[in-house]
Amino acid sequence: MLKIQEIRELIKAIDQSSIEEFKYEVDGTKITLRKERKFAEVVQQPVVHQAPALIPQTQVPPTVQTQVEKAVEEVKQEVAVKSTANLYKITSPMVGTFYAAPSPDSPSYVKVGDKVKADSVVCIVEAMKLMNEIEAEVKGEIVEILVENGQLVEYGQELFLVKAE
Repeated sequence: MLKIQEIRELIKAIDQSSIEEFKYEVDGTKITLRKERKFAEVVQQPVVHQAPALIPQTQVPPTVQTQVEKAVEEVKQEVAVKSTANLYKITSPMVGTFYAAPSPDSPSYVKVGDKVKADSVVCIVEAMKLMNEIEAEVKGEIVEILVENGQLVEYGQELFLVKAE
């Protein structure tokens, strides 16, 4: 999903061009930008009800579309680098199955926003019928859980992002 800053960059690029309408789709997210007298409208899918188009649709020249796509990718990469640069990544020490809780009817070890210590158990990785408890290894706050319960994980795959204290 596109971030607010990325949408702002798109609006700025379209506003500075002579394009009247621009449609863009990536990873199931659709954006339509329409320009009408210094006005840009952003519609992000999924939309329950969509008003009929008031402006006739025009084709976006391939060069402009390519430039906008490049700008979007650059902004995405920049945001991704900035957002994970100061976060500690808890990785899987082995190939196995990720489990967020000790049993199916138990609560998860951690959830987003939880504080952890270096020795806090954050999950289990099952490998060859052995349940291996994975510890946080750092004191901080869980910012993001990157895998789903029951998902197969690889050696070195990132499991959690922790904002270290």
